[in-house]
Amino acid sequence: MIQNILKGLQVYTGAYSLISKLKLWKYFVIPILISLAVFILIFASAYGLSDDLGEWISGIWQWDFGKVTFTAISTFISGIILFALGLIMYKHIIMALSSPFMSPVSEKIEEYYTGQPAENHTNTTFAKQFVRSIRIGVRNLAKELIYTLPILLLKFIPVVNIFSTALLFLVQSYYAGVSNMDYTLERHFSYRESISFIKKHRGLAIGNGIGFLILLFIPVIGVILVLPLSVTSATIITVDLLFDDDEGEHIGFEPFEIIENR
Repeated sequence: MIQNILKGLQVYTGAYSLISKLKLWKYFVIPILISLAVFILIFASAYGLSDDLGEWISGIWQWDFGKVTFTAISTFISGIILFALGLIMYKHIIMALSSPFMSPVSEKIEEYYTGQPAENHTNTTFAKQFVRSIRIGVRNLAKELIYTLPILLLKFIPVVNIFSTALLFLVQSYYAGVSNMDYTLERHFSYRESISFIKKHRGLAIGNGIGFLILLFIPVIGVILVLPLSVTSATIITVDLLFDDDEGEHIGFEPFEIIENR
């Protein structure tokens, strides 16, 4: 698992150069604008609501002694909770809205490494891609919330909250990786087959998702580059898996070596 997580991260090192080499930046213009708009809207709202939520939570403390400290802690924790929930919403909104623009990117990368036109085994169309993206986004959102909400409650428990942060990061990373990999899988598998495929390669999905989240912590630039780099990296990983000996015809590359080999 750890080895696959590292592989999922390592692919990012060559993603930028591949995008430039294949002249893919034009496909990311609209997704980047969507990413910026959604990020500003969601996180500005979360920032504005953190004080209100913190004040509401601090109402539990009925005594004057320690009131200020409890309010400060409540506001801080509220900020973390709203940030986490905002991040979840951000991921799924931009990935759903960007789906039709990411598919051509995935196809061109697949063609580049296989040397053959990307086959559409599922007869997917622009409309089908969008509907499928919404469907997988809703599924991921529901499952992510089921796991995330209990983890967020653990943040009110001293010491335990340290481990809950790492666990929360891994959960969010996994579902980001799932969405990124599905841009390629939608041409090859049905919805249920794709979910089953990714479950067998959780480590790679988590590694890709970790890169996605790390990019978001880079001010401004991260929001701009997060989709291009994460989707390109996920496509490289997924193409390698699809054409590996265990999944089909082997095309002779490892996901962390293919960029250097071209």
